[in-house]
Amino acid sequence: MDFARVVVDTNVLLSAALVPNGVPAELVDKLLAEGQLVFSPATFAELKIRIWKPKFDRYLSIERRNRALQALNAGALWVDVPTSIAAQAYSRDASDDAFIHAALTAGATCLISGDDDLLCLHPLGSLPIITPRAALDEMIKLGNLGRAG
Repeated sequence: MDFARVVVDTNVLLSAALVPNGVPAELVDKLLAEGQLVFSPATFAELKIRIWKPKFDRYLSIERRNRALQALNAGALWVDVPTSIAAQAYSRDASDDAFIHAALTAGATCLISGDDDLLCLHPLGSLPIITPRAALDEMIKLGNLGRAG
């Protein structure tokens, strides 16, 4: 499996920020160093809204939140989802469709999520939808992001 261009669900990104030594954090660090995360305006907006929720105040400083958003934004591949893709419904939770739309628009090689509403769709056509643990295990097995050359 190729991890060069991936969409990562907001829950995984928040987990990475909250637990710096956890699987999601290790995965996101590897993806930022060796691959490219894909965002659409809708997926990044959800992250920005959720990371600033008051319930995270005691866990994440303002500086840490800003650094996380800047790091994710800086190396991201940004896509504008065409209306023809945005009109399609996939998940039983309509808010999750934004991640599928971004992945399909970018031709992402996988979507990484811990959300059962997304994971139950695996695979969605040729798009694998996998957990952070499965993605990290596969990356470790490959020894890299699976890129040729």
